[in-house]
Amino acid sequence: MRQIAIYGKGGIGKSTTTQNLAAALAEAGKKLMIVGCDPKADSTRLILGGMSQDTVLDTLRDKEEDEVELSDFLHTGFLGIRAVESGGPEPGVGCAGRGIVSAINLLESMGAYTPDLDYVLYDVLGDVVCGGFAMPIREGKAKEIYIVCSGEMMSLYAANNICKGIRRYAVMGRTKLGGLICNSRLVDNERELVEEFARRIGTQLLYFIPRDNLVQHAELRRQTVIEYAPESNQADHYRALARAMAENERFSVPEPMGREELEVLLMEYLPLGA
Repeated sequence: MRQIAIYGKGGIGKSTTTQNLAAALAEAGKKLMIVGCDPKADSTRLILGGMSQDTVLDTLRDKEEDEVELSDFLHTGFLGIRAVESGGPEPGVGCAGRGIVSAINLLESMGAYTPDLDYVLYDVLGDVVCGGFAMPIREGKAKEIYIVCSGEMMSLYAANNICKGIRRYAVMGRTKLGGLICNSRLVDNERELVEEFARRIGTQLLYFIPRDNLVQHAELRRQTVIEYAPESNQADHYRALARAMAENERFSVPEPMGREELEVLLMEYLPLGA
């Protein structure tokens, strides 16, 4: 079983990418579970067709722990993908990272990590400074990490910060970075910039996903692109991403850049006259 944490700045398309990746892996015959580690609880909506889902924290608020069953929050969606959302605290109360800790511990104790699973994907918000969001790597649950980014400044700034966290916990030998996934925003010189950023921090650009409005069309219908438009070029890109991840053997402990060095790099890839 490969346990993989996928991080990225909020709004970068991390959850959409994760769900399309999962759909592509499932289409190839793999058994998967997605654990949503974002308090917005939107990490599984495309897999589940947009159905309303109780989160782990919702369930624990409503029931005593000894009354809880897996079926209360673990559901099966497109191509048999299992999906669960950790959820978050009531607004203004507590730390959302607690939901991740509670969800993973409860899933383990209730036997959700069955031997037939090929992959467990943790969809984790990556621009919140809270120890709970590092739980999948801090506790050694996820052995592999990928970062979804774009060529935008704040996206790479967040990716660089995530690398600082990876480096902190990778010294224990538990987890390493497998690469960057660029979810294109049509930034000038985007592929070249992200490739160079990856090189500077000691990793690779695993895959470049071109921008296509088909992704938004599928989301409006609460579907992955693999389900909505399986014959499309965009669906093939997600399949290629799945193959790249399945075959990846390059893992490293990243070397984050200094802020000034990062800003100089961004300036280097601005078009002439900008």
